[in-house]
Amino acid sequence: MNEKTKAAAAAAAAEECGCAPTLAERDSLWKKDVTRRGVFGLGVLSVAALAAFGVSSGVSAAYAASYPSWDDVQRAKNSEAAKTAEITRIRGLIQSLAQKVVETQAAAKTASDGFYTAQQEYFAAIAEAESLQSQADEQAEIANASARKAGQVAAQIYRNGGDDTVLKLFFAGSAANADELLSRLGTMDKFLDYNQSVYDEAISARNAAQLLTDQAKVARDERDRLQQVAEQKMVAAQDAAAAAQVALDEQAANLETMKAQLAALKDTTTQTVSDYQAGVAARAAEEKARRAREAAAAAANGGGNSGGGGAGGSAGWVRPHGGARSSSYGPRTPACGSQGCSSSYHYGADLANGCGAAIYAANSGTVDYAGPNGNYGNYIRIQHGGGVSTGYAHIKPGGIIVRSGQWVSSGQVIAYAGDTGRSFGCHLHFEVYINGGYTNPIRFMAARGVYV
Repeated sequence: MNEKTKAAAAAAAAEECGCAPTLAERDSLWKKDVTRRGVFGLGVLSVAALAAFGVSSGVSAAYAASYPSWDDVQRAKNSEAAKTAEITRIRGLIQSLAQKVVETQAAAKTASDGFYTAQQEYFAAIAEAESLQSQADEQAEIANASARKAGQVAAQIYRNGGDDTVLKLFFAGSAANADELLSRLGTMDKFLDYNQSVYDEAISARNAAQLLTDQAKVARDERDRLQQVAEQKMVAAQDAAAAAQVALDEQAANLETMKAQLAALKDTTTQTVSDYQAGVAARAAEEKARRAREAAAAAANGGGNSGGGGAGGSAGWVRPHGGARSSSYGPRTPACGSQGCSSSYHYGADLANGCGAAIYAANSGTVDYAGPNGNYGNYIRIQHGGGVSTGYAHIKPGGIIVRSGQWVSSGQVIAYAGDTGRSFGCHLHFEVYINGGYTNPIRFMAARGVYV
């Protein structure tokens, strides 16, 4: 889909739902794109940035230090003092790695919770602004209708020659006695009272409409402010998630080897260092093969199940997951469990195809978030252009296979379904956004020939 077509689609969707800033509002709100650091080594994340997430700088030595080689281990075995020193060093590195993982993961959770809260506050602000504007429009219509009524009465009087003519009509004809005359005067009195009440209603409705319009303007300003806050929180959460992933990758890359080196140093038998080294390499190869088998099985499961996961519609849009729809968009009765209660308003559509089933990019675009997001659990957001983006929530632990900043193609596998966050069973929670604001994903996708 080219940018012109996407922009037109976004404008149409925004007009349909009326729930987010228009493209013009978006352009005025965002003079520049929000910048973010890409995926980085831990050294790029400053001590000050880590401290903002509550991560101390006292355990970062593991990343600056060089890890022991197998030659170091072999040499240390020749001296008891050297062996003791090397054992102490390796234990310290293992502990440091573990502590860094714990700290960065805790910081990532704090940042992701902040992102989720800011995102939900922004969504609530959209609803508030729309509600106030709807009430203002309703009062304005009442004022207009009342004004039309009063105008019709005034026009009738004018056409009849003014008040004198109307009075002559009341006194003319069959008013043969005082009772009938009084009856006609009473009717005219009621008529004038009615016209006054219509006028008063018009004035009251006009004033109410103006007040509500002013309140709606304030609410829209707050909505736009909260959108900026949510985007800033998202950047912070992505950075914290990246730092946590770096720490986890660092641990995964070195922990098994250091454990084997530690065992080799403690070993008093004739088993050689090369035997340990070969064992580490064999286990690494087996782990890589196991992950490849799991990925292939999950992809086959996701693409082949009922529900048409990956099935295409128009302009490159595809169904993001297989299985049946288990929950629709809109108000709902909250469900409660050990994780807490679900929200009373469902901003997306749930598709249930089983734990580990593949999740597909609904269209081509750039991933601008991939990581934890509060009650959404593990979450991905993709920007498709023209103000349209999509969100994918409750992804299984370790199930995100794309990174922030990565370009993905329509129908590409980006993750695997799980029940992270506030979820009650494995499924994909799928959302569509217009200029950052939620819209009904079922209607949006159906308009593009895709049924979720």
